[in-house]
Amino acid sequence: MSKATVAVVQTSPATVLADTHRLLNLAGYQAALPKDQDTALKINISWHFFYPGSSTTPWQLDGVIRAMKRDGYDPAKIHGCHNRTVVIDAHLGERENKQINVIRNHGLRNVHLYEGEDWINVREAVGGLADKFLCLNQVYPDGFLIPKRFIGENILHLPTVKTHVFTTTTGAMKNAFGGLLNERRHWTHPVIHETLVDLLMVQRQIHSGLFAMMDGTFAGDGPGPRCMIPHVKNVLLASSDQVAIDAVAAKLMGFDPLRDIKFIRLAHDLGLGCGDPRDIRIAGDEDAAAQNWHFTGPYNKMTFASRMQHHIYWGPLKKPIEWSLKTILAPWAYIASVLYHDTFWYPTHQAYIRDILRSPWGRLFQNWDACVLPPDDLTTPGWTDVGAEPAKLRSEAWKYFRESFRVLGTCIKEAPEFAAARRRRKTSGSRHF
Repeated sequence: MSKATVAVVQTSPATVLADTHRLLNLAGYQAALPKDQDTALKINISWHFFYPGSSTTPWQLDGVIRAMKRDGYDPAKIHGCHNRTVVIDAHLGERENKQINVIRNHGLRNVHLYEGEDWINVREAVGGLADKFLCLNQVYPDGFLIPKRFIGENILHLPTVKTHVFTTTTGAMKNAFGGLLNERRHWTHPVIHETLVDLLMVQRQIHSGLFAMMDGTFAGDGPGPRCMIPHVKNVLLASSDQVAIDAVAAKLMGFDPLRDIKFIRLAHDLGLGCGDPRDIRIAGDEDAAAQNWHFTGPYNKMTFASRMQHHIYWGPLKKPIEWSLKTILAPWAYIASVLYHDTFWYPTHQAYIRDILRSPWGRLFQNWDACVLPPDDLTTPGWTDVGAEPAKLRSEAWKYFRESFRVLGTCIKEAPEFAAARRRRKTSGSRHF
């Protein structure tokens, strides 16, 4: 059996588009993603506000689209793809992270899975495979819903290199979490590692092609996927093996994938991919792949919110509180998350953002709309001029403080528990006519 391949390249703003094209082909993406099928670009929004390392970058998305167009993929068969979580506003996120700017520049479709899309029970999609799930049959005895459009469609995941308070690291496998599970996905948090493995089984069966391109131009260390310390690392990764790319990213961050990352170990042991770096072939820049960033990880300096989450899902608060997250009372947790992360933490930690915006990548992000290339330019290698650094980077803490209250209102309105109650009232009312 041939070794799993993960492509790794060192990059810069001046060469990032050419590097992305090289990266994808080193990883064999054309063999992995049939050109006659629709391809969903599964965009990652871990925070609806811009935070370096947290979400798909505009040059990551732009580079993949230009590479696909250059290699003969029909743009009419490529679309942006977003999920929604109760505490993340995907529409705000695609604007603040400038992902929608890229989609519109290329004239692609932009699909929000929770808006007008059909969802079907997983057993209708995968049949007997569901009997092999490690945990999801126990979490959802009646099954769970997945997007119908995913069946027979390619998916290209666009995660970033970062740590995570639930899974130690997050990447390609975790990027499927929001898109494949409908409502109440927080029920899986106590068994999150097993959940990611079950969802990888589903992906391997329903998709016509499965691939991931991971951005490490920014990388996040600490209690991610939001409250991290961002670093500039200048690397890109790609692979058709979701386990292998997560393993290589974990190794770059300084972790032992099989020892430290349970979901990688479980998937590796089940033969769903290769999690052992010794058995992964690195294509591209081997020196870049051999780096060790010595990240401290998500558990060394946890935020108040992440400590409380651990206590509730795995610690002393599990018995007295965790049950409430499966009832009409659950929105208390969504409200607490928005108040902590959006109203308090983000506005009070703007210094992290201002510091990183002085980097070449930060200036490219700030000046993205002025730097954008024509959609039919498939040969320019990148941006030699990323724009000047502003004389003074102004704080927008008050703007985000105010925006957090709008998100809070949406969070309460869209809470699945409240939505279910509205559906019951509507059904009950209709019986009286």
